[in-house]
Amino acid sequence: MTRLNRERVLRAAVALADEGGIDALSMRRLAQELDVVPMALYKHVANKEQLLDGMLDVVLGGIDPPLPDPDWREAVRQRILSARRVLLGHRWAYRVIESRSVPTPAVLEYLDSMIGAFRDGGFSADLTHHVMHAMGSRLLGFSQELFDDSRGAGPPDPAMAERYPRIAELAAAAAHDGDSVVGGGCDDQFEFEFALDLLLDGFERLRERGWTSGPGGGG
Repeated sequence: MTRLNRERVLRAAVALADEGGIDALSMRRLAQELDVVPMALYKHVANKEQLLDGMLDVVLGGIDPPLPDPDWREAVRQRILSARRVLLGHRWAYRVIESRSVPTPAVLEYLDSMIGAFRDGGFSADLTHHVMHAMGSRLLGFSQELFDDSRGAGPPDPAMAERYPRIAELAAAAAHDGDSVVGGGCDDQFEFEFALDLLLDGFERLRERGWTSGPGGGG
């Protein structure tokens, strides 16, 4: 029998969350999976909150490391898309990240490296500060939509279309992605990359202008 250790506990917890969702995960269920008594887990994680923190660090450890790319835009873009691929493989992780009052060490390490990519790319500390705020959750590959209309996929109701013609027009024109979180008629990956590229292009223009949040704003 493999000896119980912290890494084994965390990886088993990640596998259980992947299989049944984060709400189904409990210390008792995890103990059953590892064939130990629940008290044995507390030698490695003090409580469920510490367990969740450790699970996040395991997941985020799968993000590609930063590459020494002289093109800051490509380096940032590829790292964010790597984070997105990783977190899409562990869909519960988004909720756990949002629930943390203090970032875990792996989240802090990731954010520190992203700040470094902007700074090494010629961004001032001032501009980088505002860039990080503008990016928000997109730094980790996900975005918050105003509404989840995935349940409303399909042709718009005629009465609704008559009352809200512009919404109906966009719904009819959208591409289709059945697993989208931005709506049953939207290509989730395309929408994410579209917004990401707009932001990165805008940041580059501000960097070239020498933008600052102080008086004058860089012209």
